Amino acid sequence: MDGASALAMTLDRDWIIQRLSSNHTNERGDHDLNPGYRPDKPLRPAAVLVGLVERPQGLTVLLTRRTDHLEHHPGQVSFPGGHVEDADLDSTATALRETEEEVGIGPEHIDVIGRLDTYITRTGFEVTPVVAMINPSFELAPDPHEVAEVFEVPLSFLMNPDNHHRHEREFEGGRRYFYAMPYRDYFIWGATAGMLMDLYQTLIHATMREAPV
Repeated sequence: MDGASALAMTLDRDWIIQRLSSNHTNERGDHDLNPGYRPDKPLRPAAVLVGLVERPQGLTVLLTRRTDHLEHHPGQVSFPGGHVEDADLDSTATALRETEEEVGIGPEHIDVIGRLDTYITRTGFEVTPVVAMINPSFELAPDPHEVAEVFEVPLSFLMNPDNHHRHEREFEGGRRYFYAMPYRDYFIWGATAGMLMDLYQTLIHATMREAPV
């Protein structure tokens, strides 16, 4: 097992909170791998919950598979989340509300510990990824209109660089590049994989750079 994999296996709550303590004011997005691909239209604010479930065998990341009829990103793997509504106090309130609406996990099970960099999608959303610990005592109640499936992926798998891939495809007359993290029968890619790469670079990659040689 290489150093990054070993470090990923020892991730715990306090260490993650420490790594997230710095301000995340940078902008990331689909344009990271595709210069000039940033949307030039007004951005719509949104938020997602990067939920780390505290399982006895180790932390897992809560993800959903969207239903096939949705307007934005149908059938794709995503974090619980959605656009900011006028009644939301802030992006954290949006992420908590959307999580309860989409998968049935209420705020009493969720402890927000930080956030990642803002992520810009090609579809024009300005997404705030809110990171939180989730107590596993919850009972799922997915919204069948929006959520086809709820599943969890070990954090150690997602933080292992051996599982990070770059793919490319033809899109709208050009070649587009994107991150992907295939896990079993799930193809995690696009904005979700991009935000997971931000989490990896915050927790693992930066730590490796800081380690003495």
